[in-house]
Amino acid sequence: MLEITDLKKSFRTPEGRMVEVVNLESFTLAAGVQAALRGVSGSGKTTLLNLIAGIVAADSGTVRIDGAEMTSLPEAGRDRLRAEKIGYIFQTFNLLQGHTALENVLLGMGFGPRGADRSQARQWLERVGLAHRLDHFPRQLSTGQQQRVAVARALANRPALVLADEPTGNLDRRHAAEALTLIREVCRESGAALLLVSHDETALAQFGQVGDFAALNRAVREAGA
Repeated sequence: MLEITDLKKSFRTPEGRMVEVVNLESFTLAAGVQAALRGVSGSGKTTLLNLIAGIVAADSGTVRIDGAEMTSLPEAGRDRLRAEKIGYIFQTFNLLQGHTALENVLLGMGFGPRGADRSQARQWLERVGLAHRLDHFPRQLSTGQQQRVAVARALANRPALVLADEPTGNLDRRHAAEALTLIREVCRESGAALLLVSHDETALAQFGQVGDFAALNRAVREAGA
């Protein structure tokens, strides 16, 4: 499902110095498998997910999603592949504040291959327990409810791969446990592979397959972090 080979990404600092953030020799994730990567803040975890999703272009190396090579595509092609194959759950949710819960899910579906489907969007929000909040704006929802909208939006296009970036980082312990259980259940039901990155040991403890991002990322090792 996910195959990464010799993936590298560097950024230029305000002082003009190039800093390597990701240098990943190899990583694979099979279809339907749920795995997590442990890493401290600032270690490059979010950059890795953005590279996998094609939000950021790699300097070199390859990322293949369900057989399609993300890294060889121009920006428009990466956008299409992301819409077809990937669901992304952001730590900060990234909901559009001027749109209702239902509209946020519909807008996400609009980028996918099947287009926006109001009935399906409603069903996804019902699945995450928000049947009574369809017409509410993000500011009218609790933090936990906003996370549920983000989960529904990420899964609505039935992606082959779901990426979750610290999905419990803005939630209290009870809501964090509920959100993570929901994410895993919905991914399992839809057959999607799940890659979660986090520094939260409680969240990581729910996964049988947990990797250490610092051990995988040569950029971190060579920097002595």
